Amino acid sequence: MEIILKQDVKNLGYKNDIVTVKPGYARNFLIPQGMAILATPSARKVLAEEIRQQAFKQERIKKEATELAQVLEGLSLRIAAKASESGKIYGSVNNVQIANAIKEAKDLTVDRKQIVIKEDSIKEVGTYTAVIRLHKEVSVEISFEVFAE
Repeated sequence: MEIILKQDVKNLGYKNDIVTVKPGYARNFLIPQGMAILATPSARKVLAEEIRQQAFKQERIKKEATELAQVLEGLSLRIAAKASESGKIYGSVNNVQIANAIKEAKDLTVDRKQIVIKEDSIKEVGTYTAVIRLHKEVSVEISFEVFAE
């Protein structure tokens, strides 16, 4: 019996896959649980249209991420932090402060979860780099300088 999966099912397949299973497994478990539907000709047409729309949507999201990456390319930020005379920072600089600095510099909102700092924690004055992952295929590297205020 062929079915269309509505969600990922372990050891069977991923969402929107058409798989063949035994009739009892489909009728008694997958379909009542809402994990699958029968692969009728009309359901296959709906699936094809849904996949086409998702591809279009993903392409648009990737295009927007690429445009944002071009704006952020070569961006150099300056972040002020309270520091001792020896250059040690009280506290540390993290991705939230980098996101705020990007908002101030370019008036762009970047989610802090997209920012990855190569070093574990920044506790000294100096120049560092961070990677902003805008999409699974699009990322941009920016440099930032931490200075004592």
